[in-house]
Amino acid sequence: MNATALRGDRPDTDQASVPPAVVELHGVGKRYGAIEALSDVDLRVNAGDVVAILGPNGAGKTTAISIMLGLRPPSSGHVRILGGEAGSHAVRSRVGAMLQESGVPATLKVNEVVDLFRSYYPVALPRDMVLAAAGLADASSKRVGSLSAGQKQRLYFGIAISGDPDLLFLDEPTTGMDVESRHRFWEQIRSFATSGKTILFSTHILEEADALANRIVVIDRGRIVASGTPAQLKGRSMGTQIRLRGPFTAEEVAAWPGVRQVTATGAVLVLGVDDATNVMRRIFADGRTVDEVSIEEAGLESAFLGMTRVTETDR
Repeated sequence: MNATALRGDRPDTDQASVPPAVVELHGVGKRYGAIEALSDVDLRVNAGDVVAILGPNGAGKTTAISIMLGLRPPSSGHVRILGGEAGSHAVRSRVGAMLQESGVPATLKVNEVVDLFRSYYPVALPRDMVLAAAGLADASSKRVGSLSAGQKQRLYFGIAISGDPDLLFLDEPTTGMDVESRHRFWEQIRSFATSGKTILFSTHILEEADALANRIVVIDRGRIVASGTPAQLKGRSMGTQIRLRGPFTAEEVAAWPGVRQVTATGAVLVLGVDDATNVMRRIFADGRTVDEVSIEEAGLESAFLGMTRVTETDR
């Protein structure tokens, strides 16, 4: 699918040198009684951005998306979506959403569901284009109840894009998909993004964020603790890592010169180091038996764990 394949009949607008803000949150908070789900969140997303929202369970990701969609009001702060009020009719007509709790009648056929949701929008993509983008062209006559879990997720994606939205929200979009289906879905997301759409998605799959997003926002305990490109966030991690299994304690290893951080994962110690060569010499210096040792460059996972771990320690 080419870069213009997912464009509807909406006329193009002049492109300014600085992309306009599509999402603006200023000091947004959300409380449920004594529970503070979000606290003083500031976020700006520009037109054409693909933004991944990461965070542990209960961090506030789904709450933030619900507020941006106008499904829940903030307890404090201000929200602007596409220059208007979140949840207003004018904004809803330009927004698509794929939420965790989605559902359509099981007795309807796939093409009937797509036509139903297309009818809700003033500007809609052609049915065949929606089915192709969702990877369901060969399943268009199937009833929803007969679809696999992965096919249902792709149908919900098709519903979300049926109105040719300028802004697309995806909440854990690949839940229930196998690895092959997930990678095919990523290609569909990339194709949609190439048409200039703005996409925000939450995920627990760090590889997914790394593969799709040009910017990652990390939320922990209701606050944004980091924001940047995948490369920038990975640059904040431990650098080079050594995975070590043997007769060593975390306390002992943490005292070695050149070791910046030690994390215990079961019987394996993960060492963030400045100079792998010197630390490797120290591992074998006294002749103790080493069961496993490997060196690798740190990735997004270690950056994510480091940022959320530091946040918990500091509070």
